[in-house]
Amino acid sequence: MNPAAAAAAATDTPLPASAALLEVRIGKVKRLGGTDIMTAIAKSICEGPVAIEAQRVCGDEQGEAVIHGGPDKSVLQYARHHYLQWREEFPSSAALFQAGGFGENLVADGWDETTMCIGDVVRVGGVLLQVAQPRSPCFKLNHRFQQPTMSRRAQQSHRTGWYYRVLRQGVIAAGDIMQVVERPQPAWAVTRVQHYLYDEPRNQEAAYELSSMPLLAEALRTVFGRRCKTRKVEDWDSRLIDADTAYIAGPAT
Repeated sequence: MNPAAAAAAATDTPLPASAALLEVRIGKVKRLGGTDIMTAIAKSICEGPVAIEAQRVCGDEQGEAVIHGGPDKSVLQYARHHYLQWREEFPSSAALFQAGGFGENLVADGWDETTMCIGDVVRVGGVLLQVAQPRSPCFKLNHRFQQPTMSRRAQQSHRTGWYYRVLRQGVIAAGDIMQVVERPQPAWAVTRVQHYLYDEPRNQEAAYELSSMPLLAEALRTVFGRRCKTRKVEDWDSRLIDADTAYIAGPAT
């Protein structure tokens, strides 16, 4: 079965083994490299316990809170093992593909978009998180990694990371064990949602099911609901390509 067909298959995703939380990261809004882009994508490792609040990791910022923040985008996780593949695909930017590069708050190995499902409840430290949606990559990744096609490639590959909503606030720290304790939607791995979002966007049956899925982030339910009504597909270029800022090679800090 090819990757697209596998992503579309309505089979239950096995629960992943527990994973160790390797790093917790937060960032402040600042200029990205040699651009005029203001972003908090560059996140630093936190030493010691970190509080998880209702809609963010304590101390973390977003450059555009309307787009990046909110209850369904409170905490971002990215699979550390993806960076090896990125280094192989973009060797000229290999030094930039390190943990934290995608602006993630949580760094761990073993889990990725194929093993995590919408609605998964994850216990880590004293916190309960719930998978709400895949991350939608934007043009800032092009500048971050000095590759003008980076955001589009992340979208096409489904190696984007995923967002959590916070079900129970508390404290976490590197070394805590992460465990999926509930899986209400075992047929809906994150990558399967991405398949219908990007690869097979005109599938009306899938759009209807996803528009009616209460555990999926509201913004994505709206996207799929609009497709059901209009039978039209979005143009993502404005998100993937920055029309106002030319690609500038240089330090991606």
